[in-house]
Amino acid sequence: MLDIIKAIILGIIEGITEFLPISSTGHLYLADYFIKLDQPTSFINMFMVVIQLGAILSVILIYFNKLNPFAPSKSHKEQQQTWQLWFKVIIAVIPSVIIGLPLNDWLDEHMTTWQVIATTLIVYGILFIILEDYYEKKKPSLVDLNKLSYKMAFFIGCFQVLSLIPGTSRSGATIMGAMLLGASRYVSTEFSFFLAIPTMFGASLLKLGKYVMGGHAFVGNQLAVLLVGMLVSFVVAYISIKFLLKYVQTHNFKPFGWYRIILGIVVIIVGTIFAR
Repeated sequence: MLDIIKAIILGIIEGITEFLPISSTGHLYLADYFIKLDQPTSFINMFMVVIQLGAILSVILIYFNKLNPFAPSKSHKEQQQTWQLWFKVIIAVIPSVIIGLPLNDWLDEHMTTWQVIATTLIVYGILFIILEDYYEKKKPSLVDLNKLSYKMAFFIGCFQVLSLIPGTSRSGATIMGAMLLGASRYVSTEFSFFLAIPTMFGASLLKLGKYVMGGHAFVGNQLAVLLVGMLVSFVVAYISIKFLLKYVQTHNFKPFGWYRIILGIVVIIVGTIFAR
Protein backbone atom coordinates (compact mmCIF):
# COMPACT_ATOMS: atom_id res chain seq x y z
CA MET A 1 0.00 0.00 0.00
CA LEU A 2 2.88 2.35 0.80
CA ASP A 3 4.28 1.95 -2.72
CA ILE A 4 0.88 2.87 -4.18
CA ILE A 5 0.96 6.13 -2.21
CA LYS A 6 4.52 6.75 -3.41
CA ALA A 7 3.41 6.04 -7.00
CA ILE A 8 0.66 8.65 -6.62
CA ILE A 9 3.17 11.24 -5.43
CA LEU A 10 5.61 10.41 -8.24
CA GLY A 11 2.74 10.50 -10.75
CA ILE A 12 1.84 13.99 -9.56
CA ILE A 13 5.45 15.12 -9.93
CA GLU A 14 5.67 13.61 -13.42
CA GLY A 15 2.37 15.13 -14.51
CA ILE A 16 3.32 18.61 -13.36
CA THR A 17 6.87 18.64 -14.65
CA GLU A 18 6.75 16.69 -17.93
CA PHE A 19 5.51 19.53 -20.11
CA LEU A 20 6.70 22.50 -18.10
CA PRO A 21 10.29 23.39 -19.09
CA ILE A 22 11.69 22.47 -15.67
CA SER A 23 12.84 18.85 -16.16
CA SER A 24 10.78 15.94 -14.91
CA THR A 25 14.01 13.95 -14.52
CA GLY A 26 15.44 16.49 -12.10
CA HIS A 27 12.31 16.42 -9.96
CA LEU A 28 11.95 12.63 -9.99
CA TYR A 29 15.64 12.25 -9.16
CA LEU A 30 15.23 14.56 -6.17
CA ALA A 31 12.02 12.84 -5.08
CA ASP A 32 13.78 9.46 -5.24
CA TYR A 33 15.96 10.49 -2.31
CA PHE A 34 12.94 10.90 -0.06
CA ILE A 35 10.21 8.58 -1.37
CA LYS A 36 12.12 5.74 -2.98
CA LEU A 37 9.88 2.87 -4.06
CA ASP A 38 10.41 -0.37 -2.15
CA GLN A 39 11.22 -2.14 -5.40
CA PRO A 40 14.32 -3.44 -7.23
CA THR A 41 16.43 -0.81 -9.01
CA SER A 42 15.53 -2.31 -12.40
CA PHE A 43 11.82 -1.71 -11.76
CA ILE A 44 12.38 1.83 -10.43
CA ASN A 45 14.43 2.80 -13.50
CA MET A 46 11.71 1.45 -15.79
CA PHE A 47 8.91 3.06 -13.74
CA MET A 48 10.49 6.53 -13.90
CA VAL A 49 10.32 6.44 -17.70
CA VAL A 50 7.15 4.48 -18.43
CA ILE A 51 4.85 6.66 -16.29
CA GLN A 52 5.41 9.23 -19.04
CA LEU A 53 2.87 7.29 -21.10
CA GLY A 54 0.14 8.66 -18.87
CA ALA A 55 1.29 12.22 -19.52
CA ILE A 56 1.39 11.57 -23.28
CA LEU A 57 -2.19 10.30 -23.30
CA SER A 58 -3.27 13.66 -21.90
CA VAL A 59 -1.78 15.41 -24.95
CA ILE A 60 -3.62 13.02 -27.25
CA LEU A 61 -6.90 13.63 -25.42
CA ILE A 62 -6.59 17.42 -25.46
CA TYR A 63 -5.52 17.58 -29.11
CA PHE A 64 -7.37 14.52 -30.43
CA ASN A 65 -9.36 16.44 -33.04
CA LYS A 66 -6.40 18.56 -34.13
CA LEU A 67 -4.17 15.50 -34.47
CA ASN A 68 -6.79 13.30 -36.16
CA PRO A 69 -6.50 13.54 -39.97
CA PHE A 70 -9.68 11.47 -40.38
CA ALA A 71 -11.92 13.79 -38.34
CA PRO A 72 -15.18 14.13 -40.34
CA SER A 73 -15.54 17.76 -39.21
CA LYS A 74 -12.36 18.73 -41.09
CA SER A 75 -12.25 20.03 -44.61
CA HIS A 76 -9.93 18.46 -47.18
CA LYS A 77 -7.44 21.29 -46.61
CA GLU A 78 -7.54 20.81 -42.85
CA GLN A 79 -6.95 17.07 -43.24
CA GLN A 80 -3.94 17.81 -45.44
CA GLN A 81 -2.60 20.22 -42.82
CA THR A 82 -2.97 17.53 -40.15
CA TRP A 83 -1.02 15.01 -42.24
CA GLN A 84 1.65 17.64 -42.85
CA LEU A 85 1.86 18.29 -39.12
CA TRP A 86 2.45 14.60 -38.46
CA PHE A 87 5.14 14.46 -41.18
CA LYS A 88 6.87 17.44 -39.56
CA VAL A 89 6.74 15.73 -36.17
CA ILE A 90 8.26 12.57 -37.66
CA ILE A 91 11.05 14.59 -39.27
CA ALA A 92 11.70 16.34 -35.96
CA VAL A 93 12.04 12.98 -34.17
CA ILE A 94 14.76 11.71 -36.53
CA PRO A 95 17.77 13.40 -34.83
CA SER A 96 16.88 11.92 -31.43
CA VAL A 97 16.41 8.46 -32.93
CA ILE A 98 19.73 8.56 -34.78
CA ILE A 99 21.72 9.87 -31.82
CA GLY A 100 19.66 8.68 -28.86
CA LEU A 101 19.22 4.99 -29.64
CA PRO A 102 22.93 4.12 -29.89
CA LEU A 103 23.75 6.16 -26.78
CA ASN A 104 20.77 5.13 -24.64
CA ASP A 105 22.56 2.63 -22.40
CA TRP A 106 25.68 4.79 -22.09
CA LEU A 107 23.63 7.84 -21.10
CA ASP A 108 21.71 5.83 -18.48
CA GLU A 109 24.96 4.54 -17.01
CA HIS A 110 27.09 7.69 -17.03
CA MET A 111 24.86 10.77 -17.17
CA THR A 112 22.14 10.07 -14.58
CA THR A 113 24.04 11.64 -11.70
CA TRP A 114 23.12 14.54 -9.44
CA GLN A 115 26.14 16.49 -10.69
CA VAL A 116 24.95 16.31 -14.33
CA ILE A 117 21.31 17.00 -13.46
CA ALA A 118 22.16 19.99 -11.26
CA THR A 119 24.45 21.43 -13.93
CA THR A 120 21.90 21.15 -16.74
CA LEU A 121 19.13 22.55 -14.54
CA ILE A 122 21.18 25.65 -13.75
CA VAL A 123 22.74 26.14 -17.21
CA TYR A 124 19.44 25.92 -19.08
CA GLY A 125 17.75 28.04 -16.42
CA ILE A 126 20.26 30.80 -17.16
CA LEU A 127 19.80 30.29 -20.91
CA PHE A 128 16.02 30.65 -20.59
CA ILE A 129 16.46 34.00 -18.84
CA ILE A 130 18.94 35.18 -21.48
CA LEU A 131 16.65 33.96 -24.27
CA GLU A 132 13.69 35.88 -22.90
CA ASP A 133 15.77 39.09 -22.67
CA TYR A 134 16.75 38.56 -26.32
CA TYR A 135 13.23 37.54 -27.36
CA GLU A 136 11.61 40.66 -25.88
CA LYS A 137 13.44 42.79 -28.45
CA LYS A 138 12.28 40.69 -31.40
CA LYS A 139 8.96 39.90 -33.00
CA PRO A 140 8.37 36.19 -33.77
CA SER A 141 8.34 35.39 -37.47
CA LEU A 142 6.15 32.29 -37.05
CA VAL A 143 2.79 32.61 -35.30
CA ASP A 144 0.86 29.93 -37.23
CA LEU A 145 1.75 26.29 -36.58
CA ASN A 146 0.52 25.30 -40.06
CA LYS A 147 3.25 27.48 -41.57
CA LEU A 148 6.04 25.70 -39.69
CA SER A 149 8.47 24.49 -42.36
CA TYR A 150 9.94 21.00 -42.55
CA LYS A 151 13.39 22.56 -42.19
CA MET A 152 12.45 24.33 -38.98
CA ALA A 153 10.83 21.14 -37.65
CA PHE A 154 14.08 19.27 -38.24
CA PHE A 155 16.14 21.91 -36.45
CA ILE A 156 13.73 21.88 -33.49
CA GLY A 157 14.32 18.13 -33.42
CA CYS A 158 18.06 18.82 -33.27
CA PHE A 159 17.47 20.91 -30.15
CA GLN A 160 15.53 17.97 -28.68
CA VAL A 161 18.75 15.94 -28.82
CA LEU A 162 20.05 18.14 -26.00
CA SER A 163 17.39 16.63 -23.72
CA LEU A 164 19.10 13.24 -23.90
CA ILE A 165 21.23 14.61 -21.06
CA PRO A 166 19.19 14.29 -17.83
CA GLY A 167 18.03 17.53 -16.28
CA THR A 168 17.85 19.41 -19.57
CA SER A 169 14.06 19.03 -20.03
CA ARG A 170 12.72 17.79 -23.34
CA SER A 171 10.04 20.46 -23.43
CA GLY A 172 12.54 23.11 -22.37
CA ALA A 173 15.00 22.23 -25.13
CA THR A 174 12.38 22.11 -27.88
CA ILE A 175 10.55 25.27 -26.77
CA MET A 176 13.82 27.17 -26.47
CA GLY A 177 14.97 25.90 -29.84
CA ALA A 178 11.72 26.82 -31.58
CA MET A 179 11.79 30.31 -30.07
CA LEU A 180 15.39 30.84 -31.19
CA LEU A 181 14.33 29.83 -34.69
CA GLY A 182 11.62 32.50 -34.70
CA ALA A 183 8.46 30.75 -33.49
CA SER A 184 6.09 32.38 -31.02
CA ARG A 185 5.88 31.01 -27.48
CA TYR A 186 2.49 29.46 -28.20
CA VAL A 187 3.58 27.75 -31.44
CA SER A 188 6.80 26.58 -29.76
CA THR A 189 4.84 25.11 -26.86
CA GLU A 190 2.25 23.34 -29.02
CA PHE A 191 4.85 21.78 -31.32
CA SER A 192 6.79 20.64 -28.26
CA PHE A 193 3.64 18.84 -27.06
CA PHE A 194 3.18 17.09 -30.40
CA LEU A 195 6.84 16.16 -30.67
CA ALA A 196 6.56 14.52 -27.25
CA ILE A 197 4.09 11.91 -28.50
CA PRO A 198 6.41 9.73 -30.65
CA THR A 199 9.48 10.65 -28.60
CA MET A 200 8.09 9.60 -25.24
CA PHE A 201 6.12 6.66 -26.58
CA GLY A 202 9.35 5.39 -28.13
CA ALA A 203 11.41 5.97 -24.98
CA SER A 204 8.79 4.29 -22.78
CA LEU A 205 8.36 1.27 -25.02
CA LEU A 206 12.14 0.93 -25.34
CA LYS A 207 12.57 0.98 -21.56
CA LEU A 208 9.65 -1.43 -21.03
CA GLY A 209 11.00 -3.77 -23.72
CA LYS A 210 14.46 -3.80 -22.13
CA TYR A 211 12.90 -4.53 -18.76
CA VAL A 212 10.96 -7.53 -20.07
CA MET A 213 13.76 -8.79 -22.35
CA GLY A 214 16.15 -8.55 -19.41
CA GLY A 215 14.23 -11.38 -17.78
CA HIS A 216 12.18 -9.23 -15.43
CA ALA A 217 8.49 -9.83 -14.78
CA PHE A 218 5.85 -7.92 -12.87
CA VAL A 219 5.54 -9.49 -9.44
CA GLY A 220 3.52 -8.56 -6.37
CA ASN A 221 1.99 -5.12 -6.70
CA GLN A 222 4.44 -3.87 -9.35
CA LEU A 223 1.89 -3.68 -12.17
CA ALA A 224 -0.57 -1.84 -9.92
CA VAL A 225 2.17 0.61 -8.87
CA LEU A 226 3.03 1.33 -12.51
CA LEU A 227 -0.59 1.75 -13.61
CA VAL A 228 -1.39 4.05 -10.68
CA GLY A 229 1.63 6.21 -11.52
CA MET A 230 0.55 6.43 -15.16
CA LEU A 231 -3.07 7.25 -14.30
CA VAL A 232 -2.11 10.02 -11.88
CA SER A 233 0.41 11.49 -14.33
CA PHE A 234 -2.31 11.49 -17.00
CA VAL A 235 -4.76 13.49 -14.86
CA VAL A 236 -2.17 15.94 -13.54
CA ALA A 237 -0.50 16.43 -16.95
CA TYR A 238 -3.90 17.29 -18.44
CA ILE A 239 -4.24 20.14 -15.93
CA SER A 240 -0.59 21.16 -16.40
CA ILE A 241 -0.94 21.41 -20.20
CA LYS A 242 -4.07 23.53 -19.92
CA PHE A 243 -2.24 25.82 -17.51
CA LEU A 244 0.83 26.20 -19.74
CA LEU A 245 -1.22 26.98 -22.86
CA LYS A 246 -2.96 29.81 -21.03
CA TYR A 247 0.24 30.97 -19.35
CA VAL A 248 2.31 31.43 -22.53
CA GLN A 249 -0.28 33.73 -24.07
CA THR A 250 0.51 36.50 -21.59
CA HIS A 251 3.72 35.52 -19.77
CA ASN A 252 7.33 34.63 -20.56
CA PHE A 253 9.50 31.74 -19.38
CA LYS A 254 11.77 33.69 -17.03
CA PRO A 255 10.08 32.36 -13.86
CA PHE A 256 10.81 28.82 -15.05
CA GLY A 257 14.44 29.80 -15.62
CA TRP A 258 14.80 31.08 -12.05
CA TYR A 259 12.99 28.02 -10.73
CA ARG A 260 15.44 25.73 -12.56
CA ILE A 261 18.40 27.55 -11.04
CA ILE A 262 16.97 27.22 -7.52
CA LEU A 263 16.14 23.53 -8.09
CA GLY A 264 19.65 22.91 -9.41
CA ILE A 265 21.09 24.38 -6.22
CA VAL A 266 18.76 22.18 -4.13
CA VAL A 267 19.91 19.10 -6.08
CA ILE A 268 23.54 20.02 -5.35
CA ILE A 269 22.80 20.37 -1.64
CA VAL A 270 20.79 17.14 -1.40
CA GLY A 271 23.24 15.21 -3.61
CA THR A 272 26.20 16.36 -1.51
CA ILE A 273 24.50 15.42 1.76
CA PHE A 274 23.39 11.95 0.61
CA ALA A 275 26.73 11.26 -1.09
CA ARG A 276 28.55 11.45 2.24
